Amino acid sequence: MTRGTLRSVLSIGFLTLLTSSALAQQTTTPAAPCGGDLASFLQGVKAEAIAKGIPAEAVDRALAGAAISEKVLSRDRAQGVFKQSFTDFSQRTVSKGRLDTGAKKMKEYAAVFERAESEFGVPAPVITAFWAMETDFGAVQGDFNTRNALVTLAHDCRRPEMFRPQLIAAIEMVQHGDLDPATTTGAWAGEIGQVQMLPEDIIAQGVDGDGDGHVNLKQSSPDAILTAAKFIKSLGFTAGQPWIQEVSLPENLPWEKTGLQSGMTAGDWFALGVKPRDGNTTFSQLPASVVVPQGRHGVAFMTYPNFNIYLEWNQSFIYTTSAAYFATRLAGAPPYESGNPEQGLSDERMKALQVKLQTMGHDVGKIDGILGSGTRAALQKEQLRLGLPADGWATETVLNAL
Repeated sequence: MTRGTLRSVLSIGFLTLLTSSALAQQTTTPAAPCGGDLASFLQGVKAEAIAKGIPAEAVDRALAGAAISEKVLSRDRAQGVFKQSFTDFSQRTVSKGRLDTGAKKMKEYAAVFERAESEFGVPAPVITAFWAMETDFGAVQGDFNTRNALVTLAHDCRRPEMFRPQLIAAIEMVQHGDLDPATTTGAWAGEIGQVQMLPEDIIAQGVDGDGDGHVNLKQSSPDAILTAAKFIKSLGFTAGQPWIQEVSLPENLPWEKTGLQSGMTAGDWFALGVKPRDGNTTFSQLPASVVVPQGRHGVAFMTYPNFNIYLEWNQSFIYTTSAAYFATRLAGAPPYESGNPEQGLSDERMKALQVKLQTMGHDVGKIDGILGSGTRAALQKEQLRLGLPADGWATETVLNAL
């Protein structure tokens, strides 16, 4: 499990309601102690924290008054799934207001962003797009007590092996003076601050951007910007390379080659007639994929290796593509040409398609009405078999053909 797998479901506000949960899809066997009397459980946490070198005084201070939050458990059990189309979601999130605010923030913190790019190789638009999508530039950070949220999820026997390390890390933050157990709030699953990061990642990647001796991602925008930059670099971002690029496609493209795992270079795609809208073909040697979020008649993008950091940040394809597109807009790209995509399937009909593909021997994962990577890959194989353009977009035409 990558770091991004854990943090991918912890976005707050509307994203909490919309984003499908990578955590919910995990089936790993719990190995961490969980459940039972809370006081006994906390004693075990205290022993583990002390064994890791955290002073007993800091542990006692961090855990004093800790309580189970039924509201956190309710939110955890009721996680929504992401069923909006790319067009709907991206047009909602990449709004004019956010673009204008993003431009102002990049100007206001120009010196901080220059440092972020100089030290970590991550340009301002990439950081700013995440900042906008995670918390609307810090305006909506969540109101769950962070310590109690992590105690709750570590004590709960659903995924203790994921959350117990985050609780230990939060205790370490208390030791450093970077988390107040009584007052620090954030997302329901323990993420903190303007760019919504987990305690383990804050400890590993935290940067004191304002020089006050602390990493405060809630109040300090310089801390949030530089910590996000360091985190993004740790996910594999390569300085000076693109992440996503809008393209136009020829009608005779081998559609079965589209998708995130193409094994081709940008130059290979250019040779097939794929044309960057901005005319920039200087990265032809890089590995690249062509993605069509709503089929061959909709918008199309070329993704490069730097796009992988978006998948590490959040595993929802629609979220990641929207965030990557958002960053290109902040960097000066025009709005995408949405084209005229065919109508997608309703929730009920998408589930019917998944059931049909499953009965034909394909592994589509959970029957959830979501056109995820497994369903897209299976659909492409069947489209190819039927002699249809294998773009992986689910329509009534395809379902009827099956």
